[in-house]
Amino acid sequence: MDTQISSDKNTIFSTNQTINCRGKLINFNKALVMGILNITEDSFFDGGKHTSEAGWMAQTQKILNEGADIIDIGAASTRPGAKIIAASEEISILKPVIRSIRREYSDSLISIDTYHGSVAEMAISEGADIINDISGGEMDNTMFACIARLKVPYILMHMKGTPENMQQNPHYENLIAEMMLYFAKKVNKLRLLGVNDIIIDPGFGFGKTLEHNYQLLQKLEVFKFLELPILVGFSRKSMISKILATTAAEALNGTTVLNTIALLKGANILRVHDVKEAVEAVKLCGMMKKEL
Repeated sequence: MDTQISSDKNTIFSTNQTINCRGKLINFNKALVMGILNITEDSFFDGGKHTSEAGWMAQTQKILNEGADIIDIGAASTRPGAKIIAASEEISILKPVIRSIRREYSDSLISIDTYHGSVAEMAISEGADIINDISGGEMDNTMFACIARLKVPYILMHMKGTPENMQQNPHYENLIAEMMLYFAKKVNKLRLLGVNDIIIDPGFGFGKTLEHNYQLLQKLEVFKFLELPILVGFSRKSMISKILATTAAEALNGTTVLNTIALLKGANILRVHDVKEAVEAVKLCGMMKKEL
């Protein structure tokens, strides 16, 4: 892990905003890579591959060996059409995973992908560092208060609807304006509760058509006006495979292309299944910041 802790005045590609992870200040003088660890049976790409302890530990080692800065663990599928699972079920799946990873990799940064406040409480108590909420507090109205109490970084994503219905003809009068208003309102609410460490995620593929996704990518730099780190997640999604007439299994090259575009437009965190390729994209794009 090569997480950056020093400051950098260059803001062409990144923001000087820092996040506090259990007393360690992490900044964004280079983009970070978040490796996905799905421990679900029905995730769209790697469902069922890492549900045993041997499976999730091997995948964690691979993620870290390839240079990830953060591990993002998810126990509930959020693919289009996925059913919402109970918090109790999510807790029973996640708890042994967090414990074993924290025990083996004590210095790693662990993010938990959940929309349940009670899951967030458990995860942080077991040693996780960050909460990644696809619903922006919409699926559990206790989430914001929970984050304020826990005082941990919070990834605030934009999603229209829920995973069950989000792709059923999503409509916007003005996509970018509506999303900017959404983030402004949510960030203000979090700030009033005393939450200081906020990362925004535009939510590619969550309540957005194919055209919406590419319009959003085209305008991604607009969200820098919020002066918060930006996380993007394109990894092997249908916005790639539909355009290229391929499958998720064959969408790595397309993922790298979109990650590169996002980096050039100011993305600060890449959330990916394939860490090595994302780390390489960060390094190459980072060369454009240097005074050569």
